[in-house]
Amino acid sequence: MTPFLPPDLLPVVFAALMAASVLAYVVLDGFDLGVGVLLPQAANEAERDRMVASIGPFWDANETWLVLGVGLLLVAFPIAHGQILTALYLPVALMLLGLTLRGVAFEFRAKAATAEHKRRWDHAFFGGSLLAALTQGWMLGRYVLGFDEGAVALAFAALSAIGVAVAYSFIGAAWLIWRCEGALQRRAVAWARRSLWGVALGIVAVSVATPVASERIFHRWFDFPNIFLLAPLPAATLALVAGLAALLRHMPLPGDALRRLPFWGAVGLFCLAFAGLAWSFFPYVVPERLTLWQAAAAPESLSIILAGALVVMPIIAAYTGLAWRVFGGKAMDLRYD
Repeated sequence: MTPFLPPDLLPVVFAALMAASVLAYVVLDGFDLGVGVLLPQAANEAERDRMVASIGPFWDANETWLVLGVGLLLVAFPIAHGQILTALYLPVALMLLGLTLRGVAFEFRAKAATAEHKRRWDHAFFGGSLLAALTQGWMLGRYVLGFDEGAVALAFAALSAIGVAVAYSFIGAAWLIWRCEGALQRRAVAWARRSLWGVALGIVAVSVATPVASERIFHRWFDFPNIFLLAPLPAATLALVAGLAALLRHMPLPGDALRRLPFWGAVGLFCLAFAGLAWSFFPYVVPERLTLWQAAAAPESLSIILAGALVVMPIIAAYTGLAWRVFGGKAMDLRYD
């Protein structure tokens, strides 16, 4: 089969599709993982029910983006898939354990016969959410430093694990500001205020570690004219953090005004951080080891896979948009059959 795109362009297209899938997962599953991490801080069972209800229509479908991203990595960049999964075998296994645990807990807490049983499933939901968030942060830290095994690299991975968990907590709190009201909304504002500074610290830590870990990335950031091309990213990030901090100091506002803004501000922060990482690592799919073209499958195979991906991705996006449209209001109390 003759490729319908230039062979040298196909790996770049697949990298963009894979990046879009991963970013969609981080944003969409990030807020429901964040709600799970925040669950123990709720004041009572009614608030925990409202928090779970706010993510009920979305959380399962959000994980589809993770499956899509990993699937694209496997079929489009099989060599890179092998190297990355080999280096991250244990944290990937723990992440899947966490996602499974929270999925089971979500279903079983709805059928719990007593408040005590429901509380146990609440603990399981929190534990699964936290485990998934921490392992994803650990994997990010290991990837950023090129899977280095030194003590400094492992310490950075641990810091990254905490940073991602805090970032998910922030976007989860922002989601609750949007989707909840009353005392729970005010509590979510307080959670967002605290976790915002953890997000800022995490962005700074990754921004410092990335050029230090790689001479190539250092030159990509600071050589002329790259330093001027990259400058809008940190400037926009600083402005967004300052704006969110100022907004959260005054929330909730009368009439529930601007309730969506913290969430979309959090999405903006995630997108800016992701853009910085993409700038740093392109054209490598495995840092300092494999470029997109070295790791890519045959052009004929990529053409066939691309045809399928261009059908599947719009369907997933349309389903996600439909769910947001249908379940777009405030979270209501849970009702059991």
